[in-house]
Amino acid sequence: MKRFLLPLGIFLVLLVFLGIGLRLKPQEIPSPFVGKAAPAFTLTQLEDAQKSFSPKDMQGQVWLLNVWASWCAPCRLELPALAELKQQASVPIVGLNYTDKRESGNKWLKQYGNPYQLSVFDGDGHVGIDYGVYGVPETFVIDQQGRIRLKFAGPVTPEVIKEVLLPLIEELKRG
Repeated sequence: MKRFLLPLGIFLVLLVFLGIGLRLKPQEIPSPFVGKAAPAFTLTQLEDAQKSFSPKDMQGQVWLLNVWASWCAPCRLELPALAELKQQASVPIVGLNYTDKRESGNKWLKQYGNPYQLSVFDGDGHVGIDYGVYGVPETFVIDQQGRIRLKFAGPVTPEVIKEVLLPLIEELKRG
């Protein structure tokens, strides 16, 4: 009988950890970047490799950086919600095409719609790594001073827009 107590105890401990893990929200991955300056970069635009973009171009306004890829199924699911957010919040949304091929990204936007003011091309993924991207899609809210105010992992949905993004955007715009 005693020989079963140790395995039973280990099983119960693992069961407790599993229960705790199942209650966590994967979209709320803590980020050491929240409250800090967004990492600087300069990348070429996806649609036109002759043009570049840098977060400095957005200084003085609240904006979103949405990390996406043509190979990402959840990225396609969030496109209608991002298009609606662009209209509702009148906030610029910059896409970061992450570890993709330029041709694939452009074809994908033409096929499924383009909710972005512009997209930049991060083919090697270095900028995504600088932002601490775990996977796609991820969305960052960046304030007027260039600080990251929120990192949201997973697809943006109408509920996320209503309950998380719009209140924060409005608060940041009020100053």
